[in-house]
Amino acid sequence: MISRRPVYLPALPLALLAAAPLAAQSRANDEPIPEIVVVGSTTRLATIPGSAHVVDQSALKTSHVFTINEAIRKVPGVYARDEEGFGLRPNFGVRGLNPTRSGKVLLLEDGLPLAYAPYGDNASYYHPPVDRFERIEVLKGSGQVLFGPQTIGGVINYVTPRPADDLSGAISLQGGNRDYSELHAQLGDTLDKTGYAVGLTRKATDGVRDNMRFTVSDLNLKAVHDFNDAQALTVRASWYDENSDVPYSGLTLAEYQANPRGNPFVNDEFKAHRSAVSLTHRAEFTDHVALATSVYHTSFDRDWWRQSSNSGQRPNDATDPACGGMANLVTTCGNEGRLRDYETTGVEPRLTIKIGARHEAEFGLRYHVEDQYRVQANGATPTARSVGGGVNGGIVEDNSREVEATSAFAQNRFVLGAWTVTPGVRFESIDYRRRDNLTGLAGATSLREWIPGVGVTYAAGHRVTVFAGAHRGFAPPVVSDIVTNSGGSVELDPELSWNYELGVRATPRPGLRIDATVFEMDFENQVISASLAGGIGATLTNAGETLHRGAELAVEIASRDLRDTTHNWYLRTAYTSLGTAEFRGTRFSAIPGFSTVSVSGNRLPYAPEELMTATGGVELAFGLSLEIEGVYTGSAFTDDLNTVAISANGQRGEMPSYTVWNLAVNYAVPKSGWTLFVASKNATDELYIADMTRGLIPGAPRLVQGGFSYRF
Repeated sequence: MISRRPVYLPALPLALLAAAPLAAQSRANDEPIPEIVVVGSTTRLATIPGSAHVVDQSALKTSHVFTINEAIRKVPGVYARDEEGFGLRPNFGVRGLNPTRSGKVLLLEDGLPLAYAPYGDNASYYHPPVDRFERIEVLKGSGQVLFGPQTIGGVINYVTPRPADDLSGAISLQGGNRDYSELHAQLGDTLDKTGYAVGLTRKATDGVRDNMRFTVSDLNLKAVHDFNDAQALTVRASWYDENSDVPYSGLTLAEYQANPRGNPFVNDEFKAHRSAVSLTHRAEFTDHVALATSVYHTSFDRDWWRQSSNSGQRPNDATDPACGGMANLVTTCGNEGRLRDYETTGVEPRLTIKIGARHEAEFGLRYHVEDQYRVQANGATPTARSVGGGVNGGIVEDNSREVEATSAFAQNRFVLGAWTVTPGVRFESIDYRRRDNLTGLAGATSLREWIPGVGVTYAAGHRVTVFAGAHRGFAPPVVSDIVTNSGGSVELDPELSWNYELGVRATPRPGLRIDATVFEMDFENQVISASLAGGIGATLTNAGETLHRGAELAVEIASRDLRDTTHNWYLRTAYTSLGTAEFRGTRFSAIPGFSTVSVSGNRLPYAPEELMTATGGVELAFGLSLEIEGVYTGSAFTDDLNTVAISANGQRGEMPSYTVWNLAVNYAVPKSGWTLFVASKNATDELYIADMTRGLIPGAPRLVQGGFSYRF
């Protein structure tokens, strides 16, 4: 049983805060009090023990980034696999890890959990619009132990804008083909000691396939109250609503060949609502001691009514005579309502202590609780949105799942001349509980894990930093995989690895920046299903040993910083080579009928060997800018057998490589605040396969948007 006993450790720093006097201090250059720092400014890169990249506001705006996937592809080492074409449910894989639902990546917003269940169900069925963020930070390497619980691939932190000092704002309107429309507005000001920033985004489109209309609304608030130079309170609140017809299933091979952008699942409907609030109190006791205490709560619910399918995703359909043939699937066969509610609450104090110029220690605790309520309600007709009768009708799942997690973490940075050594450790204590409300059966289990890491940087010169690191990779199993519906415990270990990297960050001269990293992730246990699809080999297993090896390269050149010029041309490149991503040790296929086939040495599913994003542009003095971007994605297998030919159900086979080209043109009207723009994504209208986890899904077609923005 999971107890609901009080946990007193997180309250200790709060007591210290109340008891200790706060000295009024003057920060350099009147900088705002920082909150939770993941990467921070580029000046901090010299001491970060691992590879780190920032996609700043300039890159987001100049490219007119349309989805979060576009933004993430600007970072080496990250595979952003499309699903529905608009980044509503992103699939990020880092260094060859399974990208499905971004389950092996830690997503944060302003340093706090963005996912609705990072311990018990770390799946991204929600993602806010990219317009909300000021910049995006990606951290890999040993520095991950400060965040958790996912410490394998990387941390993606989205940073929201801090309130402006004076009244200012912006509004942007745009429209495009496939009936696309978008409104984005933001407003900010500081009154006395309280600043606020409010943002609103609303998007609507007919989608990238037939019968895929959706609307998304996002409202967020960030307010900062500075009590004095040593104390500040940040309050964040957000509200998100999605109403879409995005389908669950992809296409069979025959359906794809007949109409690759078709969508026979006309009755699928997805509705999601998310509200979140958090508070972060930052206090600087002295020039050397600071405490940031955060409290957060998230409420997320989503109802996904799914039409029946011929693809094998829903095998129970075969028992219903009303479900034979696509015509019956659309007209008489019942549907499935996957209804989910999540409540997540946590408190996390972080204490930073600086001892002279040679030591900086960071300590933290977290108490985190997740409650999941999951129902599958089968309807009697394709359009039913309630429980129905029939062969497969009724409530077939009514499940409550709980997670209670307590974490402790510490990291200390030692500066030894040109060397900086940063050891760290994290401890995770996780309690799971699951109850079947239909039968009354319940079960519980627990997991404890130490996660150490160490990073080293060496200042080889004024503009060169060499870094190296090693840390324990850890990803806890989700509730449904470690506790059965009948109350039993599954012998499913956490995903564990040893991760290593060696790299260099160099700025040979102003305007030229080079980041290069080689890495290895050596898994003693990676949990992988056969095809990563819900219908084939969906049962997760301890896959045992896997090995990932590769290299990353990022290069940025800007002529304006290279020499004094009235115009500016720039080039940005993010390249990933994943030479090794394979099963090791003893491993047999999990695909039914192939359980005696060894897959040791086979490549991992959805692990392209090469990824590259190259962006070039020119900014002219009179306000016109032009940008072209090429995005290359290498081929990838989709099952553990490394099947080449695409199967009839569209869920197995090799996805061919592809390249898409994006264009953007901006004209900033001089001295007016107005900017006119037009952008084209997949400008050559390349037809390619983006995903096969639940059937064949094409990538987005040519999308063209144009509009204007006004800043004041």
